[in-house]
Parts: sequence; structure tokens; C-alpha cells
Amino acid sequence: MDVRKVLEYALAREREGFAFFRDHAGRANHATVAGVFRRLADEEQTHIRYVEALIANLAGGGAAVAAPALDDKQRSFFDDRAASEMIEQTTAESMVPDLPVLRMAYMIERDLAEFYAGCAPLATGAAREALQSLAAWERGHEKLFKALHDRIFAEYANMPWGG
Repeated sequence: MDVRKVLEYALAREREGFAFFRDHAGRANHATVAGVFRRLADEEQTHIRYVEALIANLAGGGAAVAAPALDDKQRSFFDDRAASEMIEQTTAESMVPDLPVLRMAYMIERDLAEFYAGCAPLATGAAREALQSLAAWERGHEKLFKALHDRIFAEYANMPWGG
């Protein structure tokens, strides 16, 4: 496997993810959704810088650098409890217009997680560790968007006709 090509592809996808979250943060109908998208855009920037560093290291003839661990702030924002509390603090009904965008966000994160997870076993050493860490980051995002989407959709599905 050509790790450089994998990382270049990953960089393009991370940039697309950043643009998606940045753009939809400005268009979201609900402040909670907009806030989540802004936070994810910031984190996608971190992913972009990280993948750029991996590519630069490979270009210098080195092995891919090891992935940094998620800090406690990142972990706490993207866990189940945080997602649940965000929804409880708002009216799910007002988030219904954002359901298709939440679904798209979930799909983007799931696809990236699957890409990284699928490539990791084909790599060795630090490159494998980096891809595994990227997969774990994306799985956290995937889980958040799935929880947000499913919870809001469940409430929407149980609303009386006419909202």
C-alpha cells in the first residue's frame, strides 16, 4: 500500500469535511446544531494539520509520526452523555429541519472512519497507528451525529401530525 497516496486522499476528504461543517454551521436552523458543526469544523482543521504533518514527514523520508491522543476536552464533548445533554437542553422539534444535514454529517464521518479502519491493517508501524487513531477520531464524530439524528428523528416520528 502506498501510504502517501492514502494520506493524500485522506487530506482531501478531511478538507471536504471541514468545508461541509463550516458551511452548514452558518446555515443550520438550530443553534445547537450550528454549534456542533462549528466545533467539528475546528476539529477537522486539527485532522487536516495532522495529516499534512504525516505527509510532510513521509516526504522527508521518515516513517509516519504517531498520532496524538485525544485530550479530555475533546473526549468529553463527543461522548454519549454530552450528545444527550445537548439535545435535552433544546427543543428537538426546532431541530427537525436539520435532520437531513445531520444524516449527511453522520455518513461523512462513518465513511471516513471506515476508510481509515480499512487502510490501517494494510500499513505498518507508525503509519498503522496514525490511521487507527484517525479512525477512532472519526468513530467518535460518527457516534455523535448518529445519536443526534436518531434522537431527533424519534421525537419527530412521534409528534402529532402538524408538528
